Amino acid sequence: MKRMTVFFSVMFLALFCSLCIQAQTSIALVKYGGGGDWYANPTSLSNLIRFCNKELQTNMEENYPTVEVGSSELFLYPIVHMTGHGNVVLDGDEVKNLRSYLLAGGFLHIDDNYGMDKYIRREMKKVFPELDFVELPFTHPIYHQKYDFPNGLPKIHEHDNKPPKGYGLIYEGRLVCFYSYECDLGDGWEDEQVHNDPYEKRLKALQMGANIVQFVFMQ
Repeated sequence: MKRMTVFFSVMFLALFCSLCIQAQTSIALVKYGGGGDWYANPTSLSNLIRFCNKELQTNMEENYPTVEVGSSELFLYPIVHMTGHGNVVLDGDEVKNLRSYLLAGGFLHIDDNYGMDKYIRREMKKVFPELDFVELPFTHPIYHQKYDFPNGLPKIHEHDNKPPKGYGLIYEGRLVCFYSYECDLGDGWEDEQVHNDPYEKRLKALQMGANIVQFVFMQ
């Protein structure tokens, strides 16, 4: 049994190293099951990537990939983004794969586009049963990268007259998942004509998105 455990550990390490060699400095959109609209903001990531390439001097592909939760391709990307309005369901293999990805150094940003809160909390509890989402203090470094957000997340869209909140899953001192709630960052990244948001709001959304990217790349 011990030999088999070592064997599978070595095989997993070999696979992970192989994927890391191919790794892309980019952001991937997470495709999940359950009926939720994982594709909700089709222009948002391209605009965020374009903004980061200009303002942070990153070199990411604007034509972002889509990756399924249970795919080994998840390990190709240092940061993945999940959004939607509705149900999210992760099966057993997807739960294991996402946990392995996050423990191996990956980062998940979840942006509630309104309506996915109870589902994402339920499913992430499967991934990290030992952890709970905690609200990050405004002093957290994610709010103080290139752009300073002394009051935390910007409010992009109004839904229930609640303040925006940034939650995190912290594993052994490392933030592995950042969850933006009552904020709609992704809507603020969309093309201007999609929501007709004022320039100032869209800029704040992009700046906060750039902070998340910079935080992940600097960890």
